[in-house]
Amino acid sequence: MLAAVFVCAACGLVYELELVALASYLAGDSVTHASVVLSVMVFAMGLGSLLAKRLVCRAAVGFGLVEAALALVGGCSALVLYAAFAWVGASRVPLVVFSLAIGVLIGAEVPLLMTLIQRVSRRRGPDAGAASAASAEQDAGGAVADLFAADYVGALVGGLAFPFLLLPWLGQLTSALATGAVNAVAGAVLVFWLFGRDLTARQKWLLLAVNGTVLLVLATTALLVADFERAARRAVYGDAVRVAVHTGVQEVVLAGPPGEPPDLFLDGRLRVRGHDERRYHRALVHPAMRGPHARVLVLGGGDGLALREVLGYRDVAAVTVVELDPGVVRVARTDPALTRLNRRAYADPRVRVVHADAFVWLRRAAAAPATPRFDVVVSDLPDPESTAGAKLYSQEFYGLAARSLADSGRLVVHAGAPSARPRVFWTVDATLRAAGFATRLYRASAAPPPPFPYHPGHPSAHGRVARGAPADWGFVLAARGGSAPLRSVDGPGTDAVAGPPAAGIRPSTLVHPRYAE
Repeated sequence: MLAAVFVCAACGLVYELELVALASYLAGDSVTHASVVLSVMVFAMGLGSLLAKRLVCRAAVGFGLVEAALALVGGCSALVLYAAFAWVGASRVPLVVFSLAIGVLIGAEVPLLMTLIQRVSRRRGPDAGAASAASAEQDAGGAVADLFAADYVGALVGGLAFPFLLLPWLGQLTSALATGAVNAVAGAVLVFWLFGRDLTARQKWLLLAVNGTVLLVLATTALLVADFERAARRAVYGDAVRVAVHTGVQEVVLAGPPGEPPDLFLDGRLRVRGHDERRYHRALVHPAMRGPHARVLVLGGGDGLALREVLGYRDVAAVTVVELDPGVVRVARTDPALTRLNRRAYADPRVRVVHADAFVWLRRAAAAPATPRFDVVVSDLPDPESTAGAKLYSQEFYGLAARSLADSGRLVVHAGAPSARPRVFWTVDATLRAAGFATRLYRASAAPPPPFPYHPGHPSAHGRVARGAPADWGFVLAARGGSAPLRSVDGPGTDAVAGPPAAGIRPSTLVHPRYAE
């Protein structure tokens, strides 16, 4: 019985982590969605414990049905959420519904298990000689302690298995389905093995039919996961998907009609628009290169496009690229369309690639006195849409970047879209100033999207992908206060941004990220 409790607890936590991970992937803002999932689920667990009172008189069959329902709902939750994102363009309502349903079912387990474990203890009493009432109470208390111990240890194992085993081996959808199958089998084995003689023939057939149906649904769905992913990917990106790779960090997708520069999506979010990426990367790199630029550091930019612009300067002696995801670099090195776009930048002998978190790498570099300083640091990082992303736009991050700069060095930061998110743009500027930088702000206008029906900017597109195409890009060019004069940022395709920021803009820090305010 404790083994079954252990397995069911592990499965319950996997469902919870699946919801948090998929919500962060589909909608961003991991703190908000993790808070919603956890708070709704804990509330629902209390509600489920109250509702389970009606099943206590039939605890064995009730537990079997609850586990079958939990296996079906939890196992299919990830697939339904992804389908809602792909075909409807929204997943927040299904997220709350599944958090509520899974929480109710997990909460119903505890009172039913308490009843069953007490029933087992009463059975053992007469066999052992029917000890005194005090001894029986002591045994019951010990059994309950064992129950909670098995539950908590199972939760620990489930929490560790999800990121280190299930996600890398099976992916989000299949891991949820496999967890549901294990959950259903564990519940059925417990009920039939220990309490089968307490069940009527009708109850036995009911449990067999329900569990058999659940396992059949989960197995059939698992066989169709690959087809489902392809269909959902077409719904999100269109029919012109060229490459779709699940790395250990994210999903990398290249899409676009044959013969056209590809668009790059990371975890469903548009990162590079092939038809006008040159506008972005030239505006990002060239203003910072006006001055000494023998040694350049590129933070992010695993697609190699910012690197291409840096390597266009013949007097660049060495470039270090710090990219977290090796999968992005691997695609940038091997995909024919992307290598044409980045001009095989990674084949240049001046390039050194480091696979690490940019914050961690800068911290280690700042602590190592032998680390050479850089003339230019190019921060080509995703927008600060989550807590993990916000740390790369924090005052502490820019303080570490300043320690990696040479005395006359410059730092350039991609600061989001000024027209769509002006507060984010000005918060980047305020944060750099708080870190001791002198700054100049500028922007570049994006080109209108081409008339391809699949394209994210086309009226037929929807959801996050359509909103991922900005009308402009904002940048901040910075130098340590007074250490290097900042030259003009005006140039082809760029305009200086003048004027004071909006009132009340404060810098973003690790303990108080302000980009979501």
